[in-house]
Amino acid sequence: MSGDHADATIARRVRRLETLLEEKGVLTGGELDEAIDAFLAGASPASGAQVVARAWTDEDFKSRLLTDGTAAVRELGFMDGGYQRLRVVENTASTHNVIVCTLCSCYPIRLLGPSPSWYKSEAYRSRVVREPRTVLAEFGLDLPAGTRITVWDSSAETRYMVLPRRPENTQGMPEAELAGLVSRNALIGTAVP
Repeated sequence: MSGDHADATIARRVRRLETLLEEKGVLTGGELDEAIDAFLAGASPASGAQVVARAWTDEDFKSRLLTDGTAAVRELGFMDGGYQRLRVVENTASTHNVIVCTLCSCYPIRLLGPSPSWYKSEAYRSRVVREPRTVLAEFGLDLPAGTRITVWDSSAETRYMVLPRRPENTQGMPEAELAGLVSRNALIGTAVP
């Protein structure tokens, strides 16, 4: 959708909402800018990487994360609103997960940072559902033929994050160092650490 008519329509709606908030005295333009800046200041793939590193080193946390992602990431201070539910899906030796939002670009910004342009593109949104193995190969991720690929479609109510497989030979590494191995694309499922 990036750059097409839908973006212009959304931009007009957002501007109209901002104008109404200002006209009704709910927020000033400056307050609205401050709120957006504060939200985005904490939005980084480093946050998602910290969650992954904790899951790799703490089995109890990992269990809570896979059962109720929203509650588990709240424990680490990363959920302060924005969407109803976070579901974390785990990559295994036989299953690989990848995230998309086929309708727009719903995405857990607080954990993954601003979404990349390719994530918002119509080509990615439509093709990853139809031909995930081909799309992943285009990202440089060639999975074994027997690996099952599951595509998860985000929505306004439910956002997804991938829990990548822990790289081999990383036992004993501290959480901070492990977090440094995790990229935003690994959290989406288009890469591995």
